[in-house]
Amino acid sequence: MSDSSLDRLLAIMARLRDRDSGCEWDLAQRWDTIAPYTIEEAYEVADAVARGSIEDVRDELGDLLLQVVFQSRIAEEDGLFAFEDVAAAIADKMERRHPHIFGSAGERPDWDTVKAAERPADAGALVGVTLGLPALNRSEKLQKRAARVGFDWPDATGPRAKIDEELAEVDDAGPDGLAEEIGDLLFSVVNYARHRGVDPEAALRDANAKFERRFAGMEALAGAGFSAMTLDQKERLWASVKRSDG
Repeated sequence: MSDSSLDRLLAIMARLRDRDSGCEWDLAQRWDTIAPYTIEEAYEVADAVARGSIEDVRDELGDLLLQVVFQSRIAEEDGLFAFEDVAAAIADKMERRHPHIFGSAGERPDWDTVKAAERPADAGALVGVTLGLPALNRSEKLQKRAARVGFDWPDATGPRAKIDEELAEVDDAGPDGLAEEIGDLLFSVVNYARHRGVDPEAALRDANAKFERRFAGMEALAGAGFSAMTLDQKERLWASVKRSDG
């Protein structure tokens, strides 16, 4: 992006937030109301990348950049910081985290060690794992942090046994404790995936896509009468689609 393009975007946001002649919706927004849109735009970028659509990646990155500009503008109006401060902060951070590129250090540093040095010395091992992450991603990051300080199974055998243990607790749980036990089960599955070298978020995303694809195949085979079919009929359709899907 040229300086003129970025300046134009910043000027557009300032105009939208003008208290006298700006957009009513944009003026009503605050950090907390904008944050959900920021998360949504990040997911749309990931979706465009997964689909391999170059134009959509470009457009979705633009939407995500707008979120940064929007939130920076709100901060500037409150006298906190401006977009330039955001850009300067991330530039400083990238140089600090790559001393082998921008400094005199000859040995490539460990990324996690560099990031850990940025946290307060008395911070706990799990401090700073972003609350806004998808639950599966956050579980994995919490487990990795714990593993760094030696709290981890030596191999995948322990996490696999833990799944059986947690599943039994789900079966024994009453209505009041069921959600908690299912949460423990999901946490254990994430731990097992981590030990097997599988990204649980990506695995579930692929499973969702496979289910969507196969379900659409069932609907295509059945036509307009799909919803009226019996469960046994739908199961046979599912088996047929699954065989053809490989």
